[in-house]
Amino acid sequence: MFITQRVRVHTDNTGAYTEIPALRTLEGWLTPLLDYCLAHAHDRSLAWMTKVNRSVQLFLEYVQANPDQPDPRALFQNFAQRLYTGTFDLESGLDPSWLCWRPLAPSEAAKVITHLSDFFGWLGKDNPVAAAVNPRYAGSAYDRLADEAAYQFRRERAFLGHTWAANDTPNSQGRMFRARRPPRVERGEPPSFPEESFEDLLMEGFKVAGRQSYRDILITLLLHGAGFRESEPFHLYIGDVFPDPANPKRAMVLIHHPSFGDAPNDWKDERGNPRQGNRAAYLAAKFGLAPRHLLMGSRQAGWKGGTHDAPYYKRAYWFIPEFGELFLKVWYLYLEQVARVPRAHPFAFINLGQDPRGGIYGLSQYNKAHRRACERIGLVVGKALGTTPHGHRHAYGRRLVGGGFSQEEIRRFMHHSSLDSQAVYTTPTTAQMIEHLRLGAERLHSTLSTAVIPALGIP
Repeated sequence: MFITQRVRVHTDNTGAYTEIPALRTLEGWLTPLLDYCLAHAHDRSLAWMTKVNRSVQLFLEYVQANPDQPDPRALFQNFAQRLYTGTFDLESGLDPSWLCWRPLAPSEAAKVITHLSDFFGWLGKDNPVAAAVNPRYAGSAYDRLADEAAYQFRRERAFLGHTWAANDTPNSQGRMFRARRPPRVERGEPPSFPEESFEDLLMEGFKVAGRQSYRDILITLLLHGAGFRESEPFHLYIGDVFPDPANPKRAMVLIHHPSFGDAPNDWKDERGNPRQGNRAAYLAAKFGLAPRHLLMGSRQAGWKGGTHDAPYYKRAYWFIPEFGELFLKVWYLYLEQVARVPRAHPFAFINLGQDPRGGIYGLSQYNKAHRRACERIGLVVGKALGTTPHGHRHAYGRRLVGGGFSQEEIRRFMHHSSLDSQAVYTTPTTAQMIEHLRLGAERLHSTLSTAVIPALGIP
């Protein structure tokens, strides 16, 4: 009944459009949610929009399955509680509503509540229809349902847990419902890729039918040797790689912001004069493409942000330096392959064997190739084991910590915006803590053996 689909939205008479996820109902697109995503198209990611669509879908499904709950307070509260408990009868295992929800993890349920709180709060504030429900409103039944929910939410502030008075204040003491706080746990160990298996992964894992996949080796080197996030190499252009002036045997790699980064030098006007601009303008004018972080589907590649080295790119800081030298050698081999394949885009990593040949290589394709490579060398693939692509960034961070670099240096090398972002890499592992306990016990061994152990009567 509800489905999230990719849509292109034209908001004026120009040819420009915005590609975003939208929630489709039996009566068409959910217009208030579409407006909400459009309002945040400039400052929120497509992944965030997809999660908001999913949260709103859950709420609409619950409302439709429970039409006998006219009280908005009970409706909001019961919906939020079902996120935590699920909808099945524990004794019979049945769900008369046919929602068939399993309990969400506390963190996931809290995210759903936050998404809905922000959406209804925005809708009640910025949508004049939702501010005072209008019976002459021509929207669909689902549009009116969302607006009615926003209206009630603004009056009652149900999800945020404020009082049920229309004149409540941020300091009100009465509480109705808020997201549950899960038990506190220690920060988990970072799932870093096992260093002892990395050489096998490059040399044997990415070998198919006796031939090595230079493209996948290059991407993996950027993740493991320079600590890039798994989506960032997919914004690389051919011209973004060149010999390092300080060491011509090592690669200098500059991954530019997909929209704001400077356009390449090969951009010319109709008279052959150099043109200047950013990459969004370059892609549109020369290839009719949008930056990949603004796309959905197989060509999409995210851009989380962080700090850039200059307006606007992220430099590869190789650690260890030999990774940069290996990258340049493999890069030249890869360029020999690319030179023989026509392509209608500037991106460095392309389809070489599969259709469309010369097309943009996708993140999901690389994830599949990485999984198969790990399995070829006998590794079990799992996030908790560090054997997914993101495990390489964790391995890079762990290596920096082991190398004795300062927090500020690690922040720069990993392109973090804040020192707090590196806490996951500097947290000691369980093995390290046990080893510290052993060393500490050795330092106190004489005291323990002469005082504590005899007192317990243990020989």
